[in-house]
Amino acid sequence: MSDEIRDEQTPHNENERQETRYNADDIQVLKGLEAVRMRPAMYIGDTGVRGLHHLFVEVVDNSIDEHLAGCCTKINVTLHADNSVTVEDNGSGIPVDIHSETGLPGVTVAMTMLHAGGKFDKGHYKVSGGLHGVGVSAVNALSEWLEVEVCRDGKRYYQRYERGVPTCPLKVIGKAKGTGTKVTYLADREIFGNYTYNPDIFISRLRDLAYLNKGLEITFTNEQAQDESDRFKKFLFKNGIAEFVEHLNRSKTPLHKVVYFHGEREGMEIEVALQYNDTYQENIRTFANNIHTQEGGTHLSGFKTAITRVINQYARKYGYLKEKDPNLQGDDVREGLTAVISVKLTNPQFEGQTKTKLGNSEVEGIVNSIVGEKLTEFLEENPTAARRIIEKALTAHRAREAARRAAEMVKRQNALENSSLPGTLADCIERDPSKCELFLVEGQSAGGNAKMGRNKMFQAILPLRGKILNVEKARMDKALENNEIKALVAALGTGIMHSSMDSDGDSENGKLFEDDKKNGNGNGSTFDKSKLRYHRIIIMTDADVDGSHIRTLLLTFFFRYMRPLVEDGHIYIAQPPFYRIKVGKDKILYARDDAERDEILKSLGNKKDVVVTRFKGLGEMSASDLEETTMKVETRTIKQVSVEDAVGADEMFSILLGDEVEPRRQFIEEHAKEVWNVDWHA
Repeated sequence: MSDEIRDEQTPHNENERQETRYNADDIQVLKGLEAVRMRPAMYIGDTGVRGLHHLFVEVVDNSIDEHLAGCCTKINVTLHADNSVTVEDNGSGIPVDIHSETGLPGVTVAMTMLHAGGKFDKGHYKVSGGLHGVGVSAVNALSEWLEVEVCRDGKRYYQRYERGVPTCPLKVIGKAKGTGTKVTYLADREIFGNYTYNPDIFISRLRDLAYLNKGLEITFTNEQAQDESDRFKKFLFKNGIAEFVEHLNRSKTPLHKVVYFHGEREGMEIEVALQYNDTYQENIRTFANNIHTQEGGTHLSGFKTAITRVINQYARKYGYLKEKDPNLQGDDVREGLTAVISVKLTNPQFEGQTKTKLGNSEVEGIVNSIVGEKLTEFLEENPTAARRIIEKALTAHRAREAARRAAEMVKRQNALENSSLPGTLADCIERDPSKCELFLVEGQSAGGNAKMGRNKMFQAILPLRGKILNVEKARMDKALENNEIKALVAALGTGIMHSSMDSDGDSENGKLFEDDKKNGNGNGSTFDKSKLRYHRIIIMTDADVDGSHIRTLLLTFFFRYMRPLVEDGHIYIAQPPFYRIKVGKDKILYARDDAERDEILKSLGNKKDVVVTRFKGLGEMSASDLEETTMKVETRTIKQVSVEDAVGADEMFSILLGDEVEPRRQFIEEHAKEVWNVDWHA
């Protein structure tokens, strides 16, 4: 380093040295709940839709912990008209006596101090999901106001907080019968913006909790619902997760009765319910201490290992597999499997506060052992069901081999053509995936307009001919034979997953073919999200019935075989207009539906020279119309696809596109009156 540069970096006098010196006083110490408000995403995941709804999850989980401790039989949740939320239980009630170390009532400590709770030892709460002591205090910190009422010792206690700070001391406001806790909060608009709640997220979580805790009564009251039938829901399941599996399979054809088994070992409680159906998808939901572990973990890997081992042993014992036959793979034995796995343990190790993956190493072996013993007993005692399960796995194995050969054919074809990208793809110039977007366009005509209206720098176009294969009714080998699916997979670059639920990071991880595991290559065989070529995938179809059908088929494909792309927010739906309204010679307006058209015409009054044109489809629009309304970033509207209720999404795809006609008929009859314009709102 030269002296000149060194002089420029050195203060020229003592005053400057004092001003630039880093002292202990410069270290910022955040007091109380300030850290939560400063970095809310560290405590609730994010400040969007998911984080907003995570607040009620944290409060409800405390009530669930009371149930696990044997103190609570009822939980009532209310979404009020003013967007406040109430969670009330008949548990033991948060302690109100004075905490010796702080000199504050126990309820005040729990509500205002991080890492303060009764779940760090093995006393009152032997099993709990909220182990970090930040749940309800984080909710308090991120609320405009929060009120807590506690019933204990024949008295009703009350305290109010504003953005985590008590506005009054804990006080007695009346007498009480029994015990319990009632928490009401209003999420802070300074944190979450001008938010709205999705009642389906409440219902999904509360329904899951009722299934996981048989005999626990949970109610949900939605004061915002316009339809009286949607205002109140009650969940109470005497058979627990066995009924959960029945619910998950209700729009499918099961191959046998639900298998349920329960076991305890080394202080850990294991519950498993499973049932095979005639579809080609697996649906495994895992929970630890009632927390939905979306990324799976050791309990899932233990289950998968056990079920693969047991089915192979049974198949060889009874001659379904000959001596020289290879073992069935995990994907084979899980095709058409619906299962719920629930473990309860004293000291669960979750990854992060939002608890999406279980990491306890000891759990894997225990689940493996218990599932292996119980499943072996079931197969031996139910030979008819065992035969159906084995035959389905064998068929899946043959289909997997056929799919492998189909993928090899695609690779050889691409090698001959010296290109891995489909010829119909009009690619973009930019090579940074985070800056690129791919439009999936219905038909060659619309594709031509889109190519002319796009920004070639970052927008790619892939025209699709007609409707892609309905993957809800077809195995993977058939999907890989479909030209449109092959083109789509090749364009995206990720490959596809054999199982939509295999995104948990275990050893199999949805890999379809052993050959591709070895060489890390292949078209359509191994899903690798890091190879995604476009971070925005925009489905752009006509605003009519056929367009809606194509959109649904594409969404089904993404949900079943590329679900991480949906979960990570890479899938979007374009919103093309239905009408062009030309006013005079120069002014052009667009309307996406009849209501918007009528509103525009009303605003124009009796103005003359107004011409209304209805677009029959994207192909009927000019390139400039398509660019201005649907593709230009500054003027377009696109909707991001998310999965907030995986159970509901799975059920909806099964109903709309599955083999069972009766559930689809019932759905149409139930919702027919909600469809006000079939051509547009299909």
